[in-house]
Amino acid sequence: MIRASATSFLILALAGCTGQGETVSGDNPYAPGVAKNGEAVDGMIVGHRLMDAGEYELAIDAYSRAAVTQGMTAEVIAGIGSANLALGRLGTAERLLRDAIEKDEDAPEVWNNLGVVLMERGKTAEAAQVFRRAYAIDNGQSDSIRDNLRLALAKSENSDYGERKEQDYKLVRRGSSDYLIRKIP
Repeated sequence: MIRASATSFLILALAGCTGQGETVSGDNPYAPGVAKNGEAVDGMIVGHRLMDAGEYELAIDAYSRAAVTQGMTAEVIAGIGSANLALGRLGTAERLLRDAIEKDEDAPEVWNNLGVVLMERGKTAEAAQVFRRAYAIDNGQSDSIRDNLRLALAKSENSDYGERKEQDYKLVRRGSSDYLIRKIP
C-alpha cells in the first residue's frame, strides 16, 4: 500500500514537469527557462553589474556580447580594459584603455584607469601626465582622480634609485569602472 502510494505520488510529481502550460510559481526553487519571446538585457548593463559583483571574467563576456550588438565602441573597449585591470592583466588593460582613448578622448574615467595601470606598471611619470589629463577633462570634479594625481606626483618627486622597497599601496575599486590607488596603513 505504501509502495503504491509512493509510486503514484512520484508519477504525479513527474507529470508536473512536462512543461506544457506550466506557470511560474513562487514556491519553485529552480530558475525559469529561457523566455523565447523575451527581450535581452543590454550587455553593457550586465557587464557593469558583474563588475560591481566582482565577477570580472563574466563581465568581459558580457562586454563582448555588447560589442556584437553595439560594435567596438570606446565604452565597450574601456569596460573590457577595466575588467582586465581588475584581474591584474596590466598589459592587456593598458592596450585596451589606450584603444578606448583613441576612440573617445573625453572620458576621464578611462584616462584615470589608464593612469592606474601605468602606476601599477611603474611608469610613474607617464601616469602623472595621464592623471593630469583626466583631472582636466573632469574639471576637477572627481576626488578619486585628484587623489590619484597627488599620489603619482608625490611618487615621481620621491623617486629613489636606491634599495628596492616593498610598495605600500593597493588598488581600490570605486564605482563600476573607477579605481583609486591607496596607501596601505
